[in-house]
Amino acid sequence: MPPSRPERPLTIGKVLDALREEFPEVSISKIRFLEVEGLVEPSRTPAGYRTYSASDVDRLRYVLRAQRDRFWPLKVIRDALDALDRGLEPALDADARPRPPGPEVDPDVPDEASLVAGREVRLTRDELSSSTGLDLATITSLEGFGVLRSDPDGHFTGADLQAAHAAAGLAAYGIEARHLRPFRTAADREVGLVEQAMSTRRPAGRAKDEAAVARLCLQLHAALVKGGLARP
Repeated sequence: MPPSRPERPLTIGKVLDALREEFPEVSISKIRFLEVEGLVEPSRTPAGYRTYSASDVDRLRYVLRAQRDRFWPLKVIRDALDALDRGLEPALDADARPRPPGPEVDPDVPDEASLVAGREVRLTRDELSSSTGLDLATITSLEGFGVLRSDPDGHFTGADLQAAHAAAGLAAYGIEARHLRPFRTAADREVGLVEQAMSTRRPAGRAKDEAAVARLCLQLHAALVKGGLARP
C-alpha cells in the first residue's frame, strides 16, 4: 500500500466552500470572528496567510451547529470545546455537554474468565528454570522474597511461571529479586481485599464474584501505575 499523502492545508476560501453546504449564511467575517474569540486557531504561512486543517473545519462545524441547533452562547461553546480537547466525548443528547468517557477494557488486565481457577500446571524447579531462563539460585532468591511460592512437594503453579517470566524480564533492566518484595506485599493486600469482599457471599456463584472483584483490583492497580508514569 503506498504511503498516505500528507494533509493539504486549506485556505479560508476552501473552508468557506466546505461549510456553506450545511451553513449557507456563513461568511469569511464569521470565520474570522470565531478565530478572534479563540474558538479556532488556524496556522499561518510565512507570508501570514491563514491555513486550516480538516480538524479545524470539524471544529468550526461543531461551533456552528451548537449555535444553530442548541442556541449555545460562545462561553458555553468554548467550555465544550475545551472539554473535547481534554479527551471528553461528544454528548449524544443535543442539549448536553461533552461527558467523561466510560471505562475502557484494559488489555493489560486479564478478563474474569482467566481468573477463575481451572486446570493448573505443576512445575518442578528445573522445569521453571528451563522455561524462564532463570538459574536455580535466582529462583531460590525469588522464593525468599515471596515472589514465587512452591507447594509442599516443591512444585510451582502457572501463576509462578508468569511471575518468573516477569522477573526474568525485569532482571534485564537491573531489577533484582530483592526489589520485588513490594509486589508480593501489594498482591497479598489485594487478595485480602478480595477475601474480605467474599466473606459475606454465599458459596453459589462465589468463584465468579471473586474473579470479578479480583479483576477490578487489578484494573485499579494498572490504572494507578499508568497514571503515575504519565505524570510529568
